[in-house]
Amino acid sequence: MSSVAAPSASGPLQAAFKLIATADPDLIEIVTLSLKVSLSAVLFACLIGLPLGAVIGSLRFPGRALLNLILNALMGLPPVTVGLLVYLMISASGPLGIFQLLYTPAAMILAQTILITPIVAALTRDVVAAMHEEYREEFDSLLLSPIQRAIALLRDARYRLVTVALAGFGRAIAEVGAVIIVGGNINHVTRVMTTTIALETSRGNLELALALGAILLSLALVINASLMGVARIGVRTGA
Repeated sequence: MSSVAAPSASGPLQAAFKLIATADPDLIEIVTLSLKVSLSAVLFACLIGLPLGAVIGSLRFPGRALLNLILNALMGLPPVTVGLLVYLMISASGPLGIFQLLYTPAAMILAQTILITPIVAALTRDVVAAMHEEYREEFDSLLLSPIQRAIALLRDARYRLVTVALAGFGRAIAEVGAVIIVGGNINHVTRVMTTTIALETSRGNLELALALGAILLSLALVINASLMGVARIGVRTGA
């Protein structure tokens, strides 16, 4: 039996925490870009998804069932498929090639926006639909227009919709498949936490991968804690 001991994991772990404690410039750059891309995608997804979900949830119109079916299906879009479609649109020979977005943070924001907009819209639809049933008679008595109803419901559901946005952010920050296709994982340009973890692990550079993994895990914990906190506020206020 060999007497050679297995390599200890304490070395990479210590080095990883040292990178975090000393605010390593490369680490900060990667985390900052990740947050910038994901937060931008969430903003655009909310600008599209919140009104769309409110309209679908509060109105009855021909084709609504089909639209709901499509929206539910889009929630399960494979990230690599989205990345490929966006790649084809923004490549030099694509319809948006003139804007030269390929391998830029803007391309990554576009891919993430496409991925999380259906999630934001579907969750908003469910929240608004439940509230609309509760307020239907009151809305009818006030003779509110469909747009007024949707606006009122969005305003009253604001705390629940914060959880929708946080859920979208959680999905965006953990994305790897689409962003690596359209971003290219270029150092100092489009390298984000998830793509860097995949790359550095394959290279055997566990220190940076572990440091980013710890930050990503911390973000997940913060997001979940925020979801619980906002939900409790919503329950207390009745929103």
